[in-house]
Amino acid sequence: MAITTAASRLGTSAFSDAAPVELRPNATPGDIEAVILAVYQQVLGNPHLLNSERLVIAESLLRDRKITVQEFVRQVAKSDLYKQKFFYNNFQSRTIELNYKHLLGRAPYDQSEITAHMNLYQSKGFEADIDSHIDSPEYQTSFGENIVPYYRDFVTTGVGQRSVGFPRLFQLYRGYANSDRAQLIGNTPRLVKDLARNTASAVVPPSGGAGGFAFLPAMKGDASFSAFGGSKAFGSGRLFRVEVAGISRPGYPKVRRVNKAVIIPYEELTPHMQRVQRQGGKIASIIPL
Repeated sequence: MAITTAASRLGTSAFSDAAPVELRPNATPGDIEAVILAVYQQVLGNPHLLNSERLVIAESLLRDRKITVQEFVRQVAKSDLYKQKFFYNNFQSRTIELNYKHLLGRAPYDQSEITAHMNLYQSKGFEADIDSHIDSPEYQTSFGENIVPYYRDFVTTGVGQRSVGFPRLFQLYRGYANSDRAQLIGNTPRLVKDLARNTASAVVPPSGGAGGFAFLPAMKGDASFSAFGGSKAFGSGRLFRVEVAGISRPGYPKVRRVNKAVIIPYEELTPHMQRVQRQGGKIASIIPL
C-alpha cells in the first residue's frame, strides 16, 4: 500500500497503484517483453532506449528461460551501456546512490553504506560491487529471482524498511517522466550533505505545485570548501582516513613501498581516489573518523 495519501501530488501513484512486474511460469511472449522493458526502465533510470542499445543476447536468454530476471538485471547493470550512463562520468558516490536506487529500489540509508561500497569498489572492482547488491539477502527477500526491482520505499512492504528511506528516495526520484540523466543538477551526488550529517532529507515534489521543480541545482556560490575544521557543505565536517598503497610512477624504482594514510573531508574522497588511480596507486582502506 502507498506510504502517503499525497502519492498523486508527489508523482508516485504509478508505483503505489501497480503490482510488481513478475515473470511467471505461464508468461506469454508479450508478458516477457513487458518484463524486459520494465528491467530497462528500472535499471537504466527510465531512459529513452534505442533498439541498437538493447542487450539482444541477454534478452534472448531470458525469453528462452535460460536465465532468471535476477540474472538479466545483473547483465544490464554490468553492461557497457550502464557504465557509460552512470559510472564513467559520475562521482563515485553518485554511482553508489544510483546502484541502490536501480538495484535495491531505495536510497542509501546512512554513510556507512556509501563507505562500504567505496571500499568494495576499490578492493574488488565495479562488477563485484554490482554483485554485492544483486546477491544480497535484501535483494533476494525483496525481489527473488523473477520480480523486477521497483521503488520499495514508496510503498509499505514491511521488509527491512527505514523511515528515512522515503524522503531520501525523493532526492533521487524526480518524477515518473524524468530520467536519471536528465536532471539539472547533473552527475553530482544528491545525498552527500544528509548522509554526512546523518539528517533526514526534505521531500521536494518532482514538478508543478508548491515548491516543485524538475530538480533544484546548487545555489550559485554555495560550493563545498575543503578544510579539516569543517566545510560550508557539512557544518562541523566529516573526516575519513584513507590508506593508499605505494604509488609507482614512471622513472621510480619498482620496490615495495609502505602504505601511506591521509585524512580528508568527505567531499574530497572522490577527487583523491581519482588522483590515486591516475598515478597507478590503489586504495587500501577508507575509514570514517
